[in-house]
Amino acid sequence: MLHCDNNTTNSVTILIATSVVRGSHQGESHGGVYLVNTEEDQVVQALDWNTVNIDWQGRGWDRGLRGIAFDGDRVFIAASDELFEYTPDFELVASYRNRYLKHCHEISCYQRRLFLSSTGFDSVLGFDLDNNRFTFGLGISDLGDEFRGSPFNPESEQGPQAHNHLHINNIVCNSDAMYISGLHSRGLLKYTGQHIKKWIELPEGIHNARPYHQGVLFNDTASDVVRYAATDEQFAFEVPKYEEKVLTHMNLGDSRVARQGFGRGLCDMGEGIIASGSSPSTISLHNLNTLKTFRQITLSRDIRNAIHGLEVWPFDTKVLP
Repeated sequence: MLHCDNNTTNSVTILIATSVVRGSHQGESHGGVYLVNTEEDQVVQALDWNTVNIDWQGRGWDRGLRGIAFDGDRVFIAASDELFEYTPDFELVASYRNRYLKHCHEISCYQRRLFLSSTGFDSVLGFDLDNNRFTFGLGISDLGDEFRGSPFNPESEQGPQAHNHLHINNIVCNSDAMYISGLHSRGLLKYTGQHIKKWIELPEGIHNARPYHQGVLFNDTASDVVRYAATDEQFAFEVPKYEEKVLTHMNLGDSRVARQGFGRGLCDMGEGIIASGSSPSTISLHNLNTLKTFRQITLSRDIRNAIHGLEVWPFDTKVLP
């Protein structure tokens, strides 16, 4: 049983992680939410996402929970086409839907909006945290040498058509701009509210790209590394791999459905420490000062089970077995 209080500070860093199960069958678990004590390697599953009301087509798509964000004592966790609000004790408060939210990946709070990547529409949606409404939409188009951002009202029927060319999967906001990236964006895009342009070139097949110090930090998923790139400095941490004999559900016969070493999920723990996620569900801690990976926490040996969202848990957890 979890009891959380956001009025105190954790003596140790606890992470919250979501997972999706790629290629699972109806009636099986489809991932969940975990709290992880990174000093004691203790893990508790706070939620088990097991429902038959999901789309059974495709790869990971609707199987499991996705991005994570916080607003005061509100915990937001995204599914493919629905935004869930929980208390810090994981009691469900409400859920919110929008016609333009499809195949959501990462989410991010900035000021009084929560932004969601709507991968199925190559769009970003904005959720008003004071009025609990979707009030902002930005469709993103690749024009070859440049990009176009087209604002739209997510409460109208005049929004974008469903398409997934860029596979928008991440949003990070700060006082300078909104930074957007996707599997096929080939870079980190910068949106200032008036213009959108490529801020920095990145390879194909990325997740979780964000400005970090003088460069950019991201999961180079296609290359199985977590990478930092700046003008005068570059380095990478390898995604952990396991001997196949210790893994389960290896008989799927389709590496596009599930493969080990698929890197996704990334968060800054402070003081030069970052956490990254991979499949089978594993959290790795990296020290950017020493360039060493110093801890690896395995949540599952099921090759289908992949970390998705990863954040520092901002509440004090009284009980963590």
